[in-house]
Amino acid sequence: MSFAALAQSPAPSILPDSEISSLIATRIDDENRGVGIVVGVLEPEGTRIVTYGKLSKDDPSPLTGDTLFEIGSISKVFTALLLADAVERGEVRLDQPVADFLPEGVSMPERDGVKITLLDLATHMSGLPRLPDNFKPQNPANPYLGYDEGDLHAFLNAYELPRGVGEAFEYSNLGYGLLGHVLATRAGTDYASLLRERILAPLGMNRTASALDPDFREGLASGHAASLDPVPNWDLGLFAGAGAVRSTANDMLLFLGAATGQVETPLAPAFALMLETRRSTGAEGTDIALGWFVVARDPGEIVWHNGATGGYTASTGFRRADGAGVVVLTNTAHEAGGEDIGLHLLDPSLPLSQPPVERTAIDLAPGVLDRYVGRYQLSPDFFIEVTREGDGLFAQATGQDRFEIFPESDTAFFYTVVDAQIRFETDAEGRGTGLVLTQHGQNLPGQRLE
Repeated sequence: MSFAALAQSPAPSILPDSEISSLIATRIDDENRGVGIVVGVLEPEGTRIVTYGKLSKDDPSPLTGDTLFEIGSISKVFTALLLADAVERGEVRLDQPVADFLPEGVSMPERDGVKITLLDLATHMSGLPRLPDNFKPQNPANPYLGYDEGDLHAFLNAYELPRGVGEAFEYSNLGYGLLGHVLATRAGTDYASLLRERILAPLGMNRTASALDPDFREGLASGHAASLDPVPNWDLGLFAGAGAVRSTANDMLLFLGAATGQVETPLAPAFALMLETRRSTGAEGTDIALGWFVVARDPGEIVWHNGATGGYTASTGFRRADGAGVVVLTNTAHEAGGEDIGLHLLDPSLPLSQPPVERTAIDLAPGVLDRYVGRYQLSPDFFIEVTREGDGLFAQATGQDRFEIFPESDTAFFYTVVDAQIRFETDAEGRGTGLVLTQHGQNLPGQRLE
């Protein structure tokens, strides 16, 4: 369907600076869901920056459009652009098997004779899991550190796909980490250098990088957990293509200008190829392009991606109807982040997230808490590890920090850092046999592993 067929009413104006400032001030001061937020707006008339909050919990220095943030999975859009550019250069094909780029002795999983292609990686249709099953973080606060090429090769050689290639959408950090890795290897360089040479330098994004030297770190906002406690930065290593990029609001507005065609760039054919390539995610009205998610809205499509690391959230996107774009960067890994603000600015009919319902914790004896300690599997590659420390019970989901969960009954617990709850299922002796994670209106059950 053409975009013109979707546009049914004029695109609304993006809120003025005063109203944006009020939104982000409320998020920080009234709701206590952030430390600092920077909003960048791209319009035909130009760009604008709105900031609120501070550089860190302990540093009251104001944020600016040049403050650096980790942008997490928005890095995937950059990696997809590297792929599209390589296609335009005639270096690779979208339908080219990933196996073509692997060293001797390393095999790429396949099923029924169908090989995983670069396109499958770029659209999360490869059948690869979100994270490899040999991903065992040594430091939950910096989970990707230490996973190396040998680990990746061992995983690829052993993994069996659970379904056919291209059969279903499954978001995969592994897939994009692998995509960035093979593109860099094919070019005879590392991901950071390839990104700088082919994307950042041509676009004039001089305050963006996936590997930070000391000069860059000077302008980096400090990251905070949802509890607002400071946390370390992440080292993505082999997963650089999935989430290692750091950027600023001003640089991201340059990127949006190029993506919307408002800024002339030699990368224009690659940007166009990204949106010409579509697959369904299975969610009504949402397609996956190369890197970008494309959501059908009235008036017209919104092109979007978000990102999060241990101490930051980020979101960016634009309306195809008029090229208006938004970037929202925060130095707090709160569930609310700024994605809802960004989407609301582009489409006011999309609501802002509301603070979670207040809940009251009760005291439970350590012996009761011990009944729930264990490892629970909620999907083939998603687990929650439940542990007790002192009088507290803690839950750590795959690829995430460990957070305390608080009891409101003998079996019902709640998070305070996100609006999520866990209810334990028990046997006749009261021992946990499973759990149900409730978040975003969905219930996800999991079974305890012996």
